[in-house]
Parts: sequence; structure tokens; C-alpha cells
Amino acid sequence: MIIGDILSATLIFAVPLMLVALGGMFSERSGVVNIALEGIMIMGALAACLFLRYVDDAGFDEKYRQLYVLAAIVIAGVVGILYSQLLAFASIKLKSNQVISGTALNMLAPALSVVVTWNIQGTAQTTILIPSWVRISPEALGITADNVLTTFLFKSLFLTTPIAFLILILSIFFLYRTKTGLRLRACGEHPQAADSVGVNVYKMRYLGVGISGFLAGIGGIAYTMAAGSGFLSTVAGYGFLALAVMIFGNWKPVNILFASFFFAFFRIISFYSKSLTFLPKFENLVSSEYIYLIMPYLVTMIILVLTSKRSRAPKAEGIPYDKGRR
Repeated sequence: MIIGDILSATLIFAVPLMLVALGGMFSERSGVVNIALEGIMIMGALAACLFLRYVDDAGFDEKYRQLYVLAAIVIAGVVGILYSQLLAFASIKLKSNQVISGTALNMLAPALSVVVTWNIQGTAQTTILIPSWVRISPEALGITADNVLTTFLFKSLFLTTPIAFLILILSIFFLYRTKTGLRLRACGEHPQAADSVGVNVYKMRYLGVGISGFLAGIGGIAYTMAAGSGFLSTVAGYGFLALAVMIFGNWKPVNILFASFFFAFFRIISFYSKSLTFLPKFENLVSSEYIYLIMPYLVTMIILVLTSKRSRAPKAEGIPYDKGRR
């Protein structure tokens, strides 16, 4: 059942990539480069994991466990919005450099999460363990069949998975079928033209960054659940990997979906490299076990180099909007 395990793991690791990449897409479509996705993921995961730990310690009714998980997901999203507004304020109101502002938030998040975790759990107690009941077991759904399909869909099922695909559908509808979505895209392409027809560019950019924060916050708890080792004040560079997914997906939701699975697959192959007999082992090399661990990031760089010429970013992304400029 190794194939089913690989597919199942690919699915759960593709979910946070897709969520965070969609978040980055909304921000950049509005004209703001959100480098702070990594930091937002950390803050969202921190808040959600603290809530889940509180619920587990309090011993609430087992019948409502998935409702508690849903509440944790909402909390992660709300905290993501709040943290992302620091970037929005600096980039939109103060017109600061968006890359530098985002980098500062990325540096702040892990340090702040360590301080918060130590104050709650005690010095050097960095890991916040996630309750095992956050996973939806096949038995709870009445599924007993053991085959590749059921393993793929249900072996490591979390509530974040169906929510992520619902968000994908809503993102497509919002971006291409609503007036607000059209205005958001216009602000990322030609904000002066959007302003000339009465669109509040500042408001649209705050909205874009807010949606980005919400999705990145959810992506943080989705990654932590997928990793399974608890919250460690880091998301292992997934925020930056999501930026690569967004660029490879050309800032389009459906493309981002396929790009997420593509990158997640290589991540999982690195995990299962020892179990896959057809892969070369590089036994004559020192520390050869690390070769496959670097593969997802190496593939990321290669893909970006090969596709960069065909990528079309929003024309006004990263450029602070000045209402008096035409």
C-alpha cells in the first residue's frame, strides 16, 4: 500500500501549499507583495494549537471534537488576518517597501511564538502537541475498505482538506464572477484606472491582504496537522514554497491547485526515498540521506528558472499606490 500512502501524504501536504499560495495570490492580485506568508502561517498555527491544547486539557465532549477543530481553523484565520494587517498598514498606509516589511514580520513571528509558548508551557517547552483526535479516522466515517483510493482519501484526513477545496471553489467564483473580485484584480493591474472609475484602491488592497492573512493562517494549522509532530514555532519554509507555487501557478487558482500537488509530491518522495527501491541510494556519498531531502527545494528553483519567462505577475504588484499620481 506504499502507493496509497504516498498519494495520501501528497494530498495532506498539498492542502497547506494550496491555501497559502491562494492567499499570496489574493494579496498580489490587489497589488501588495506578501512575503510575510511564512510568519502569518506561524502565528495562525500558534493560536490554533493553543486553542486545541486548551480544549484537550479541559476534556470537552468528544461528540463535538470536529467542531472544536473548525473553531481552531477559524481562530487561525482570524489571527492571520490581524497579523497580516501589520503588513497592510506598513505597505498601504505608510507606503513602505513591501518586501522589507514582510521580511520583518517573518523574523518576528518565530521569536514571538517561542516567547508566547515558553510563557504558557514553561521555559524550553517549545513544542505544542496537537491532540490525536483532530484526525478524522475512516472508522468514524464508516469506511472499512482497504484499497489505494480509500487510503488516498481517508488515511490522513483532516477537516482542513474539504475546507481547502471549498475555499478553492469560492476563490475562483469570487475572483472571476464578482464585482469585488474584478475590482481587486484591477487594483493589481492598473490602480490609477480603477481609481478613476470610483474604486477605492486602498480598501481593495487592505481586503486582498486580509484574505491573504486568513488563508495563510489556516494554512499554518493545516501544515502543523499534516506534519503531525506538533507546533514547533516553524513551518519549515512552507510559506516561501507557497510563493513558488503561486508563481508557478501564474497567479491563477486552478493552476495553483495542480502546482501544489506537483511540489507536495516531490516533498513526499523525499520522505519515502528509503522505501522506494527503484530510487538510487547514493551509498558511496557521505550523508547521502540528505540528497532527497533537498530535492523539493532544488526542484522549486529549477521550475522557477524554467517558467519565469512565461510568468505574468500583476503589473502593479509591489508598487505603493499614490492617489495623486497619474
